[in-house]
Amino acid sequence: MKKFSSFAGTVTMIQDYLVNSDEELKGCFKLMSLLRGDGSIVNFVISPTTYFLDRVMVSVGDHVTGFYDVNLPVLLIYPPQYQALIIVKDNPYHNVKVDYFDSHLVSSDAQLQLNISNYTPILLQNDQLFTLSPANRNLLVVYGPTTLSIPAQTTPFKIIVLC
Repeated sequence: MKKFSSFAGTVTMIQDYLVNSDEELKGCFKLMSLLRGDGSIVNFVISPTTYFLDRVMVSVGDHVTGFYDVNLPVLLIYPPQYQALIIVKDNPYHNVKVDYFDSHLVSSDAQLQLNISNYTPILLQNDQLFTLSPANRNLLVVYGPTTLSIPAQTTPFKIIVLC
C-alpha cells in the first residue's frame, strides 16, 4: 500500500533528466527542484506518469506541492530526490489532501473525513467518471472549508481516485 508524503516549496529549477541512455526516453523525464522557506531543498523526478492536478503548467517561481510514496527506495544523496507521483500548484481557493481513505471516508491520519454530495465529481486520473465507491482507496481530494471537529469534515469540490 502506498503511504504518501509531501514537500511544498517554490520551484527553483526544471531541467531534462536522463534516466538511461534510451533515445526514446530523452526529454520525457524532468528534474524539478523545490525550495522551502526554511532553506530545505528537494528534487522531484517528473515522469510521464506524474499526475498534475488540473493539468496545470508549472514554471520556475511557482509554489507547488509534490507528493511521493515514502515506501519507495530513494538514493542517499543531498538534496533528497523523490519520484513525484502528484504535483499540485498552490491555489488560495482550495486545499488538497492525498491519502488512503477508509470505509468511513476518513483519511489514514484521521485528520479529514469526507462528506460526499450528489454534486461531488469523482474522477479517474484521466478525467473519466469513477462509478464505484471511493471508500477504501487512495484519493486526491480537493476541498475548501472544513469543520473544526476531529476529524475535520468537508464536502469535497472534487475527488480523484488514484488507481
